[in-house]
Amino acid sequence: MPVVTTGDRLMLLLPFLMWLVAALLTWFLVTRLLIRPLRQLQRAVVGYEPGDADFVLPRKLGPATGIQELRDAFGRVIARVERSEHEMADALEGQRKLVREVHHRVKNNLQVVASLLNIHGRSAESPHARAAYASISRRVGALSIVHRNHFAEMEENRGIALRPLLAELAAELRATAPEAARGLKIELDLESANTTQDVAVSVAFLVTEIVEYAMLHTPEEPLEISLRRTSELTARLALNSKVLVPDEDGVREKVQFERIVGGLAKQLRSTLDRKLGRYSVEMPVFPPLLP
Repeated sequence: MPVVTTGDRLMLLLPFLMWLVAALLTWFLVTRLLIRPLRQLQRAVVGYEPGDADFVLPRKLGPATGIQELRDAFGRVIARVERSEHEMADALEGQRKLVREVHHRVKNNLQVVASLLNIHGRSAESPHARAAYASISRRVGALSIVHRNHFAEMEENRGIALRPLLAELAAELRATAPEAARGLKIELDLESANTTQDVAVSVAFLVTEIVEYAMLHTPEEPLEISLRRTSELTARLALNSKVLVPDEDGVREKVQFERIVGGLAKQLRSTLDRKLGRYSVEMPVFPPLLP
């Protein structure tokens, strides 16, 4: 029986050893030349954020031309994304400038209209005509104040701040009050809240209607305007004055007043809560800013 020597055993194991060495060498080459560069490229692409000025694709990705071409393709896509981002940013900035210009022109035009109404009102012959001109002028002035505050708040994109709006509106109403009502006291108790332009316009008109009604009928009595948040998305505007009597009717002027303020409350998607000496309405507002 022939004897199997160590050399024979080695010769039998040699194909397996060669296969093992080839497998290890293949694994090393694939990992070093393909998998590792692809992982580097993957990490770089995953970490990309539009507008990142420091972003750079890895340059050393081994000798594989396919991976280099893939990197270059990613680079071209990223360059197109950056160009698109810049074009969109430029277009958005142009749109903002256009909207600001429109609001600025509307505000100026409303101020011109209010000035013309004041001029014609002063030259009107009858007291009734002068009062009518003054009434229209106050409403145009209220709308102008809304546009002015909206123009000021556009940069922060937080809507219109109600506290400065109501404070400016109260000062404007006192300044344009008829001679008999120049001593009307308007007390303000306002919390900070921001809302949309549509809501602000209805609020300004509602306050103007009630304040004007008070100054024409009870100019000696103070009037209080308060604004309180009732939830994260709502706030309640209340006006307190002795002239506010919900059950009083029969007078044409009072009926028209109630119809107008009720309609303005509906514009706020709410109902006017009428109580003796106090009218209030709930309105939508933006959530408060987190500290």
